[in-house]
Amino acid sequence: MYTPRLHDKYVKEVAPALQNEFNYKSSMQIPKILKISINQGLGEAITDKKRIETGVEELSLIAGQKAVSTKSRKDISNFKVRKDMPIGVRVTLRRQNMYEFLDRLVSVAIPRIRDFRGINEKGFDGRGNFTFGVSEQIIFPEIDLDKVTKINGMNITIVTTAKTDKECYALLREFGFPFKNIKRS
Repeated sequence: MYTPRLHDKYVKEVAPALQNEFNYKSSMQIPKILKISINQGLGEAITDKKRIETGVEELSLIAGQKAVSTKSRKDISNFKVRKDMPIGVRVTLRRQNMYEFLDRLVSVAIPRIRDFRGINEKGFDGRGNFTFGVSEQIIFPEIDLDKVTKINGMNITIVTTAKTDKECYALLREFGFPFKNIKRS
């Protein structure tokens, strides 16, 4: 049976390294990644209805799984938004798809970011989850540059079982996440 490369890496390298670093008594205490959520806000979809369709297509290509559109919860007259209007796209990845996406993100997409100096560490939420933004969807090789009509960014949230930011940071660092300051105690 097929297992993603990063899942094997987690079992063979990451989990033992974290167990040594934090002195866990049980293997169940070792943090692991539960899911990855990708969100894309498409505010211009209010005037152009085709933006949601292209957003769903692009995010589905990037994630390797069907994306769904998100709808507004209430009316906001200043932004000309009505309740239940499509205003964004999202997808949640788990298990194999999650590891495949993380592998492509770390090894292929992030190195393609222009003027990249590392991912900022300010995206930790205090509960062991990490969120960061990507300013262009064209860093992913699945996107055909000729078909892109508008450059859109996206937010990527990595939800882990880690109890603290320090544990989450160590987990992501072991997976090869390119943080700005790799030295952290």
